[in-house]
Amino acid sequence: MVSVIVTLCQHTDEVSCCTFSPSLLATSSGDKTLRVYNTSDFSELPFSPLSGHGYGVHCCCFSPCGRHLLSCSTDGSVVVWSSDTGEVSAALQHPGRSPLRVCALAPDSSLLLAGACDGTVALWDFSCKTLRRCSAVSEASVVALCFSPCGQMFVTGCTHGDLKLWDTDISLLHAEKDAHDLGVTCCCFTPQFKVDGCCVEFRLASCGQDSQLKIWIVSQREGAACVMKLLHTLTSQSAPVLSCAFSSDGELVVSGSVDKSVAVYDANLGTLLHTLKQHDRYVTAVALSPTMPWIATGSMDRTVNVWRIRDGVSRTAAESMQTACQGRKLPGHSRLLVADWSEEDVQTWLREEGLQELVSIFKANNIDGAELSQLNKETATELGIESVGLRGRLLRKIEALRAEQSGSEAPDEFLCPITRELMKDPVIAADGYSYERESIESWFRGKNKTSPMTNLPLTATLLTPNRSLKTAITRWKSSQ
Repeated sequence: MVSVIVTLCQHTDEVSCCTFSPSLLATSSGDKTLRVYNTSDFSELPFSPLSGHGYGVHCCCFSPCGRHLLSCSTDGSVVVWSSDTGEVSAALQHPGRSPLRVCALAPDSSLLLAGACDGTVALWDFSCKTLRRCSAVSEASVVALCFSPCGQMFVTGCTHGDLKLWDTDISLLHAEKDAHDLGVTCCCFTPQFKVDGCCVEFRLASCGQDSQLKIWIVSQREGAACVMKLLHTLTSQSAPVLSCAFSSDGELVVSGSVDKSVAVYDANLGTLLHTLKQHDRYVTAVALSPTMPWIATGSMDRTVNVWRIRDGVSRTAAESMQTACQGRKLPGHSRLLVADWSEEDVQTWLREEGLQELVSIFKANNIDGAELSQLNKETATELGIESVGLRGRLLRKIEALRAEQSGSEAPDEFLCPITRELMKDPVIAADGYSYERESIESWFRGKNKTSPMTNLPLTATLLTPNRSLKTAITRWKSSQ
C-alpha cells in the first residue's frame, strides 16, 4: 500500500515542481518561492523560503551531489542556490530573456540546460557558469527536457508534441514527431542504462496532453543513428498527464494528472500498481526520493503530499530505495563526507584517532557527523570534556579532518565520489555518475558490481571517458 505521511501547506500559489536530494525535499511554486525541507522530519529549513525570482518558479532540481539547488522562472533566469545556506551562488539569464519552463543538470554536474518559451535551449558550463550556446530546437515552447544518465545526450519535449534527442553540442540525433498529441508536458530517463557490446540502451518516460504516459527504449549502436522504440503506453489516467518520474532503481514510474490522481506503475511490465487520490486539484509535480521509499506530489491545490510506499506489490522497489539510503556508506567511513557520518562512524573515528575516552561522551550525546563537523571549543566544553589537553587534541583532529576532506576547495562535482579527491581521468559508469578511472576500476577489481553512489547492481562495468568534465577540471585548475 501507499499512504500519506505528511502534507506540506506552506505555498500560497500552485505547486509547480518537487525534487529530492538524499536528505532534502525542495518545492517550487507560482508564488515566486522555493521551500526546502529536511526529510528526517519534513521540517522547513531556517533559510526557507527562498525568494530570488521576479515571477513564478516553474522548475527546480538538485545537483547529483545535493550541494546545489537550481530553479528557473518566467523571469528568464536560472538561479543556483546553496543547499546548505540558501544563499544564491549564481544567477544565469537566458540570452533572449525568454521565460524558462524547465531546467536540468547533467549527471556529472558539468552542464546546465534550460528550455525556453521561444523554442530555444540555453546550455551553460556549470562549473564556471558561462554560456556555451543558445540554440533553437523547436518552433513551440520547450516545456520538458532531461539528460541521459551518461550525460552525453539530452531530450527535449515541446508543446507541439515532439520529442527530440540531441547531443551536448545541440546537434539533432533523432526526432519523434507527434510523440504526444496536443503537446509533451514532461520527460525523464531512468538513472541506469544498459550496454550490450557496441549498443547502449536507455529507458525514457514521457507524458502529455493526450492523457498518456509512454515508456520508450532509446538505443544507439556505435556509428549508427539513435533509435526510439515505444515500449509501453499507459492510459490509466483520464485527463492530461502533467508530470512523470522514475524511481532511483528504475523499477517504478509515477505520474500526476489533471484528473487529480497519481498513478504508480511497474516500469518494466507497464502495469498499474496504485492510484493515489488525495489532492483537490490538478497534480502538477511528482518526485521520488533517491534514498527512501517516498513519493512527493505537488498540486494546484497549493499542497505537497509525501507518500510512503509500503508492502504489497511495490515492496521490492521500496526496499531497494531504502537499501540505497543505507548503502550510501561505502567501505570505510572515511570515504564519506564528515557531514554524512552516522553516530557509529564518529565513534569508530574516535577510536582510530586514539580518543577512546571520548566515545562514551559522544554516544551519550548522539554526536553524528554533522554535529562533529560543527564542534568547537565552546561545544566541546559543554559536552563535559574538561581536560584542556584532551579537548585541544580533539579539536586539532577535527581541523585536520576538515582539511583532509576539503578537496582543496574544488567544486564538489570535480571530486571522485569514492576518494573525494580531484579527478584526473574522469569516466562515466553505468549508474550515470563520474569517477576517477583508477578508483572505479579498483572498486570493480574488489568484486564490487554495485554502484558506489546508489548501492544498486550495475548492468555493466563499461567506462566512458567524460571529456567535458575533464576539460572543466583542467580549466578550473589553470585558474587557481
